[in-house]
Amino acid sequence: MSDQSAPENTENLSRGLKNRHLQLIAIGGAIGTGLFYGSGKLTNVVGPGLLVVYAVIGFILFFVMRALGELLLSNLNYKTFGDIAKDNIGPWAGFMVSWNYWFSWVVGCVADLVAVTAYIQYFWPNVPVWLPALITALGLIALNLQPVKAFGETEFWFAIIKIVAILALIFVGIVLILRGYENGDGTRAAVSNLWEHGGFFPTGFTGFMLGFQLAIFSFIGMELVGTTAAETENPHRNLPRAINSILLRIVIFYIGSLAVIMMVTPWNHIDPEQSPFTTMFGNAGFAGAALVVNLVVLTSAASSANSGVYSATRMSFGLAKDGHAPKVLNMTTRRGVPRNAVFFTSVFLFASIPLLLGGDALTQAFTVVSSICSADILFTWGSIVVSYIIYRRRHPERHRASGFKMPLSTIAPWVVLVFFVFIAFTLTLSEDTRIAAYLSPVWFIFLAVAWQFVKRRLISQKRPLTAEIPVVTPQEIRNQFRDDA
Repeated sequence: MSDQSAPENTENLSRGLKNRHLQLIAIGGAIGTGLFYGSGKLTNVVGPGLLVVYAVIGFILFFVMRALGELLLSNLNYKTFGDIAKDNIGPWAGFMVSWNYWFSWVVGCVADLVAVTAYIQYFWPNVPVWLPALITALGLIALNLQPVKAFGETEFWFAIIKIVAILALIFVGIVLILRGYENGDGTRAAVSNLWEHGGFFPTGFTGFMLGFQLAIFSFIGMELVGTTAAETENPHRNLPRAINSILLRIVIFYIGSLAVIMMVTPWNHIDPEQSPFTTMFGNAGFAGAALVVNLVVLTSAASSANSGVYSATRMSFGLAKDGHAPKVLNMTTRRGVPRNAVFFTSVFLFASIPLLLGGDALTQAFTVVSSICSADILFTWGSIVVSYIIYRRRHPERHRASGFKMPLSTIAPWVVLVFFVFIAFTLTLSEDTRIAAYLSPVWFIFLAVAWQFVKRRLISQKRPLTAEIPVVTPQEIRNQFRDDA
């Protein structure tokens, strides 16, 4: 079949993702580059108290995801976060949320390509820093030009690799702890390593605070199930399953893996410039296993970048549908692929090359880029919560009809927003992340100005400020939950 563009009918995205795709995408989205690569520096900054940091962030984001789940299932005509924002807050919010989410993933992909380069250097120390980024970017373009089922299959197997690797690490770590394994640096694997090297919070309150602004990047991608909902079969059945398993995934994959790592290798013996997953096996003398782990974290970074291109592409596609982006992005191939949106998004991946060429250290480059991404994603997550508060007030009948209600729905959203303000404040505490605190307001001012131009253009053309989203009645919501059950 020819891969020609379909007519300008923007409802071409097909529901090609099955339940197994969604469940593994949800798990893979929660196991990102920040865990595998950034946790080395995090451990050095916070110490064992990092486990508390991850637990708090994970608990807060669980409520964000429950809010997102209820919103998406209250109206299956929502295709993106932008649709949710524009329908509940206003057209301007849809514009800003969509472009911001697109930008945050583009920046996140650049961070992932920096991480890919660092992993490649483990195997090929003298590789030109631009080469891995270039090859990976080209591969991502080719992959995202395939139908969504190909994306689902790719992320399914990437997630399997990450899950098996982390479970294997936890198992090996427990064995080493039980045997009292002695590392090459003279330390011994033991549970007491969590508090014997300066205490559980060895870097004090300041270190604990800094942990939040660095750790938030590890969770970017958790909201990916919201992006895939528009292309998922039986969303009323499959989406709740994916969201409800979030807390368990955080306990196992974040807290479990890092607790074992710091029991085997004391936190102050972990190299901040390397993945602690690789360091643990290397210190334990498993050179072959360390090599395998490096391959795993390399695929993890590639997986995260792949998810980023997918998400950003769907967001720019939705923007074009609303008249908020060039019309040419609102085209799909006959196989349902938004090809022009893929090319548009992928161009920006090559920004990683000058960043790598100009940076003194990969870890520093990763920290700066990831902190910018973290500041932007707070806006997206915050928009979900604000949208939920408005939806809860305007449509109490939809809330009552929902089969997937957010718990503590009158209190939790406000707690989440206060926490996000706290995270934004912590970005100002470190020189590496302060640039994000300074640049993000400039970005949002730019978006606000851009919206005024877009708004005037749409009004002059006598077009609506945004595409209309069909209304769903409470009875239709009940029927959809029953039909998908």
